[in-house]
Amino acid sequence: MVTQGYARTYQTQSVLTASPGRLVLMLYDGALKFLALAQEGFRQPESDPRRFELINNNLQKAQNILSELQSTLNHGAGGDLATTLDRLYDYYSRRLFEANLKKQPEPIAEVERFLRELREAWAEMLCKEEGARFQQSRVVA
Repeated sequence: MVTQGYARTYQTQSVLTASPGRLVLMLYDGALKFLALAQEGFRQPESDPRRFELINNNLQKAQNILSELQSTLNHGAGGDLATTLDRLYDYYSRRLFEANLKKQPEPIAEVERFLRELREAWAEMLCKEEGARFQQSRVVA
C-alpha cells in the first residue's frame, strides 16, 4: 500500500516537472498502454463478464488521450504538421470507436501500430533536441 503511494507521488512529480515534449511522449505511452490493455480484453474468455468492460474502459481512456493530444495542437505554429496530426488523431479516434462498437481487435492493432510509429519519431526528435541543447550548453560553459 505504501509502495503504491510512492509510485503515485513519483508519477505526479514526473508529470509536473516534465517538459512539454516529454508530456507528449508520456501521453503516447499512456495511449499505447491502454490499447494493449484493450487488446488483452480480447484474449479473455468470452464467458468472462468483465471482458467487454475491460475493452470499453481502456479504449475510452486511449480516446481521451487522443483528444488531449488533438486539443493541444498549435495550428498557428505547427502549420501543415499540426493539421496532419489533427487529422490522424481524428482518424485514430474514429477507428477506436469502431473497434469498441463492433468489438473488433483489428482497428486497435492498426491504431497501435501507427501510434507507436508517431511515438518513436517523437522520442527521436526529443533526443536530438536534448543532444543539441547539451552541446550548446557545453559551448557556453
